[in-house]
Amino acid sequence: MASGEEKYRSLLRGDEEKNTKWRYGVPPNYDVVNKLFEEERTNVWPVGSLEERVQSLVKNFEMEMFHKISRNDFRTLDLDKYTFSLNGRKPLAVEEVSKLGGYNPFLQTSLPEEYRYYNAAKETAESSHRTFSATFLRGFALEIIQVYSGPPNIVFKFRHWGYMEGPFKSHAPTGERIEFYGVAIFKVNEKDKIEGVEFFFDPAELLGKLLKGPSLDGLVEKAVSSCPVLRSTG
Repeated sequence: MASGEEKYRSLLRGDEEKNTKWRYGVPPNYDVVNKLFEEERTNVWPVGSLEERVQSLVKNFEMEMFHKISRNDFRTLDLDKYTFSLNGRKPLAVEEVSKLGGYNPFLQTSLPEEYRYYNAAKETAESSHRTFSATFLRGFALEIIQVYSGPPNIVFKFRHWGYMEGPFKSHAPTGERIEFYGVAIFKVNEKDKIEGVEFFFDPAELLGKLLKGPSLDGLVEKAVSSCPVLRSTG
């Protein structure tokens, strides 16, 4: 558990998590990324406001997607109905998303194999976690920027950011802030359990920025220059 009180993920404060099966053996510690979030967030939402409630729901949701492995331990989801969709793709069921891990569902692509510098189809939950943890040493902070509609169809704009203080695969760290924006739709039931999520953002906006530093093996520049999507993300 975090060394300080967990402010933003109420599920990590509950006794019901005592028997949870954690993907990496222990509950996650969000102290470092919470500090980054508090230093650089755009808004401070009033406690109890719709924006604050949505931010709490989304942070708890992401915590579960990244760190829980048992269907019985998911508390933000309506497990009988839940689906995940990225940019209008075919929806995935909770078992599929859990198997892929935290990052891979968000980095699906229809690009040909030769243009996939990061290939989510070939990464495991563990390999993706190692890759991004090594890149974002202070974590990858999440902020709700604006909520456009409330339940049952919650539509919101979000921001994700972190600092590239470690390498990304064969790509040297730049120290720069890496951020992107997107829109999401969360469909919830009368108990605020999530029945489905749809995320809309450009994964190349993230990956293109991670390819900006010097190549550690001479292949990165070739990958960027040859890929029609990544060429336009600098």
